[in-house]
Amino acid sequence: MDKQKYLERINFEASKVAVNLKNLSILQKTHLLHIPFENLDIHWKQPIKLDPNDFYTKIVEKKRGGFCYELNSLFNELLREVGFQTKIISARVFGRDGNFGAEYDHLAILAKIETQEFLVDVGFGDFSAEPLKFVLDVEQIDKNGIFLIKNFDEEYFEVVKKDGEIWQSEYIFKELERDLSEFSEMCNFHQTSPESHFTRGKLCSIMTENGRKTLTDKMFIETFNGERTETIVNSELEFYEILEREFAIKQNPPNFG
Repeated sequence: MDKQKYLERINFEASKVAVNLKNLSILQKTHLLHIPFENLDIHWKQPIKLDPNDFYTKIVEKKRGGFCYELNSLFNELLREVGFQTKIISARVFGRDGNFGAEYDHLAILAKIETQEFLVDVGFGDFSAEPLKFVLDVEQIDKNGIFLIKNFDEEYFEVVKKDGEIWQSEYIFKELERDLSEFSEMCNFHQTSPESHFTRGKLCSIMTENGRKTLTDKMFIETFNGERTETIVNSELEFYEILEREFAIKQNPPNFG
């Protein structure tokens, strides 16, 4: 991995990165501003293998995005390259059915600075813009909302986000360090199973300085300073035109028009 090219990809200008919370926060935020969360390879029938070299080629050299296994595992490699002490962890995402997903449903990062740990996540869509301090029962105000980490049970911690006056669950996780290979089965599930929400439609989404842009097969959604605008996507051709215009992804799937 060419560390400098990765830093340039996310528009981080310093050649040397000091290991402190300020830089960890800048790295996470700039990553979210420049690299989209997307599942396009799943719909282009391009298998996603848990290989950091493949992730680097796709995300840095080809200027694409990815989903959690790609984004967070590669970002974890970058953090280690610049000197942060980190570990990847497994999380179970809260679903629309009111249940949590299986173990290895989501890959996130815990980074340690001196004696304090931080939850770092650049692969979960509309999540925190900056690292969340791993402290319990403390409201943390972020650009993207108010978050809190609390005990879920004797094994898991839970991340919740405030929606009005209601705390909505995001996911539960353990502190246990994992190896990337342990996520293989769930990575395959998410890219092949009809039960996975990733196989049900194309998605590309990125944080902006003032909101978010999200493109699906049917809709292009922009949020700017809290104001939401929805534009219907009328055709596959229009989808790819928006994808290139708004997300700078020029690569079309095999055999597309």
